[in-house]
Amino acid sequence: MELRAAIDAYARHLADVRRLAPATVKAYRSDLADLAASVGDLAVTDVDLEHLREWLWVANKRGDATATIARRTASVRGFFAWAASEGLIDVDPALRLVSPKRGRTLPRVATADALAGVLDELAAEGATGEPIALRDHALLEVLYGAGIRVSELCGLDLDDIDDTRRTMRVLGKGSKERVVPFGAPAAAALDAYLVRGRPVLSARSANGSGPGVFLGARGGRLGPRAAYDVVARTLGTIVGGSVGPHALRHSAATHLLDGGADLRAVQELLGHASLGTTQIYTHVSSERLAASYRLAHPRA
Repeated sequence: MELRAAIDAYARHLADVRRLAPATVKAYRSDLADLAASVGDLAVTDVDLEHLREWLWVANKRGDATATIARRTASVRGFFAWAASEGLIDVDPALRLVSPKRGRTLPRVATADALAGVLDELAAEGATGEPIALRDHALLEVLYGAGIRVSELCGLDLDDIDDTRRTMRVLGKGSKERVVPFGAPAAAALDAYLVRGRPVLSARSANGSGPGVFLGARGGRLGPRAAYDVVARTLGTIVGGSVGPHALRHSAATHLLDGGADLRAVQELLGHASLGTTQIYTHVSSERLAASYRLAHPRA
């Protein structure tokens, strides 16, 4: 089988069998298409370890980030492991491919006090009854209060929210569904938005807004890019630099651990498949503890 045809089959496998997110499948396909362009019109059985090393060496020489090269390594490893399992190749050329080590980058988080100040300001703006202000306040309260991903927030439907139990049903990575709790401030902000803000936005849609909880200015379901812009506009001053919805998820996880939450409970809340992914937040908490110690202890 030609390499490009095998890549197409692998992309279908990722989407239909493993049910990965479209963006993830697109990233894998992009990496593998670049490999195919590098090696030319080869059959999948003709690609060897030296081809793969040359491909990664070129990426390194043109200045690709270490994280990008590590992702590309993971892409070809996954592809050739699948090809071997399907009987397309006898020997997996990626088995001995070494991935560059990535330095640990701790996520940026906002302090609880700084976030409280921003959310209070948004609540004051929402008190005017302006529908976008009501939506933005509810959006940030939910992202921070429930610790959900922006894709999960944008995918929320009205019947996913249980007001009585203060929980919401979200669809996470790999189409895995989970139920997450949210607190009283998020419940109050959501209620105000759903009663006074969403109906106004919904009326602006010519084709009907559908069941989506969060709507855009024209009444359609709010997209991740628009949600990103809301967060960037409101949080940039307290976190610094380019900041998006994940900063609220990082902050929620860190503040939960600071408050004594169990690591596995936080893993469950965030929907992480691996506890190791959640453990990054213990390093953030340790950094904050060390910084406080250095500032406050007389013998630090």
